[in-house]
Amino acid sequence: MPAVSGASDLFQLLRDGQPRTRTELADLFGVARSTVALRVEALMELGLVAPVDDAVSTGGRPSSRFALRTETKAVLGVDIGASHLRVGLTDLSGARLADASRDLLVSEGPEAVLDTVAELGAELLQRAGRSTEDLLAIGIGVPGPVEHSTGRPINPPIMPGWHGFDVPGYLHARFGVPVLVDNDVNVMSVGEREAAWPDVEDLIFVKVATGIGAGIICNGALLRGADGVAGDIGHIRVPRGADMLCRCGNYGCLEAVAAGPAVARKLQASGHSAEDSLGVVALVNQGDHEALQLVRQAGRDVGEVLSACLSMMNPAVIVIGGAMALTGEHFIAGVREVIYSRTMPLATQHLQIVQSASGLDAGVVGASMLAIQHALSPESIDGMLAGAGA
Repeated sequence: MPAVSGASDLFQLLRDGQPRTRTELADLFGVARSTVALRVEALMELGLVAPVDDAVSTGGRPSSRFALRTETKAVLGVDIGASHLRVGLTDLSGARLADASRDLLVSEGPEAVLDTVAELGAELLQRAGRSTEDLLAIGIGVPGPVEHSTGRPINPPIMPGWHGFDVPGYLHARFGVPVLVDNDVNVMSVGEREAAWPDVEDLIFVKVATGIGAGIICNGALLRGADGVAGDIGHIRVPRGADMLCRCGNYGCLEAVAAGPAVARKLQASGHSAEDSLGVVALVNQGDHEALQLVRQAGRDVGEVLSACLSMMNPAVIVIGGAMALTGEHFIAGVREVIYSRTMPLATQHLQIVQSASGLDAGVVGASMLAIQHALSPESIDGMLAGAGA
């Protein structure tokens, strides 16, 4: 039906949340009111648009206004970590409907992990009173490099068995919806910006946990680079780690010096019981002097790499997230110490270096936003309209 061909454009306009009458929409698009009525009807049949409170009458019957419906459809956001899995079901505004988490090693392999994702996803849909028909997309963050065009992990160091695995295809077979996959730090940077810095155009999110990586928001968009590995700062060489072997096979990587397991090993060598990042955090919270010193030094090491990034990217905000950020100001103080002493004042005069506001939730929030952005894209809406026979 030709008159409905512009329904997707109308929907994109309504994504700003402002209710409008048919007449207002007709004026904005320069088409007849009857044409707008057909487009609105097509979107209402999909459950994406609905009438809201009537407009103020200027005489005669008041006109109905129409706005985006965010509560009728849902997306799944999935955060796959080295040793955890978090899944959240949200509506199209990003409001959380239900969530679940499970301790699970990513090294158990893609089938085991993704079967658990499918199980938890189905459970959340049921808990929220939704069906798979209400689900529009799934967003996933994984702890390794991802080929953005296919959503397949590429030689991920801590994900044995995942190289080249068709993650989108595997879950699409279960849920029948598009599946967006990206590196976990990229996903977290999107989540952090959405949650705490929506007006900031240039931001670097640094995750320090089992590994170290950065997600870069540049001019308001996620910067992935030519091959999807932009922000892989964990494998930049730092002078202090010259003799330290990294799991990537090289020596002296930042990750081998300053990630949670590296700090934990140093504490173990001196008789402390710290098996991982959270063990380090626990000792810091107890006020252990050696743990405090090592965490501060890890912050300095990260700051050394970030000072170089700062001169190239000139972000307005650097956000520190991941498990090691739970040590609070102790880690961040080390980062600030080096950045402010080694970077030109012009690059730091307005710079904010802060702890993640969304904490361990950043991955799920960001994955949900990737799914929402895709679900509400012009291509997706056009597909839904075509599928409905519009």
